[in-house]
Amino acid sequence: MQTNTPAPNLIAYDPAKHAELLASYCLNAQPGERLLVAGGLGSVPLMRELTRALLRRGARPAVQLSYPGQAEDFAEFASDAVLDAHHPADLADVEAMDGSMRLLTPEDARDVDAARRARHLKSLAPLAAARARKKWGLTLYPTAHAAQQAGMTGPEFDDFVMRAMFLDRPDPVAAWGEIREMQARIIERLTRADVVRIEAPGTDLTLRVGGRSWANSDGKRNMPSGEVFTGPLEDSAEGFVTFTIPASYQGRMVRGARLEFRAGEVVNATADEGEDVLLAALNTDAGARRLGELGIGTNFGIQHPTGNILFDEKIGGTVHLALGKSYPETGGLNASAIHWDLITDLRTGGRLSLDGEIVQENGVFRI
Repeated sequence: MQTNTPAPNLIAYDPAKHAELLASYCLNAQPGERLLVAGGLGSVPLMRELTRALLRRGARPAVQLSYPGQAEDFAEFASDAVLDAHHPADLADVEAMDGSMRLLTPEDARDVDAARRARHLKSLAPLAAARARKKWGLTLYPTAHAAQQAGMTGPEFDDFVMRAMFLDRPDPVAAWGEIREMQARIIERLTRADVVRIEAPGTDLTLRVGGRSWANSDGKRNMPSGEVFTGPLEDSAEGFVTFTIPASYQGRMVRGARLEFRAGEVVNATADEGEDVLLAALNTDAGARRLGELGIGTNFGIQHPTGNILFDEKIGGTVHLALGKSYPETGGLNASAIHWDLITDLRTGGRLSLDGEIVQENGVFRI
């Protein structure tokens, strides 16, 4: 993490404020709860403050540290038996938790075999499912690598992170309440729709969402947030889509990904960069070739891609589609070891239609 003195008007990153929001608003930590705090070595300042905040609430934090390159080491050096199956004790430990908070700690990742990483991810699917049944959260610690990936200096990225989480406000929780109310109005219109059409340069895709529920993502799980999402009908995707905002998967960047769907399944896939990663993800299991999520970004305070999905999928005026696992609360049925969000920008020549009615054009809602 860069420690440069912030320039005037830039807000310095404050791990104590960040931790307080995570403990009180996101996790709503209660006395006696055993809560996992997992992150990379670089996130120790936030991990320490979050541990303290949880302890002050009477919770029992369990800290899990990982070193830079640990995931790559596992994929490269693990035997087939270790790579392809989780240990029962790992699942038992997840099931013994009351909740978890994962601290993304972006670091430069070395290139390893994408297929082996996909196999490892598949073996961890039962652990991911067990975590999803408890309360959980995901946030980011602003590393120097994350700043560089976003094209910002360290102080600029710190400021960006603080503002994206409303940690520049006197009452961040109240600010997230305003987002919740705004998104509820959008959901009211979306709930009445069946056929969704996404159009943009290189994109003409239709999906059906009739009978599915829309989730109001207000920062309690992803911090920051600002999106509404659902699980489209699994056999409904027809057409093609070009993802214009680069997306990282297992530490590798994928640019210019293009997918063609028939009867809900990916039948053709290419990418300008990272095509091997895209194909490995699609080949993880049968569910990886179907969509588990349609999301609409509503956070107009985030306007520039950073290379990190936690922020980029929330950009107001974008939509994202997740390959793989659905969220059960939306009514989605797709099962997979993966859930990978890919983003297309509608702000320059794109539009979103519901049952033939345009509800967003060039990134501007008409709802």
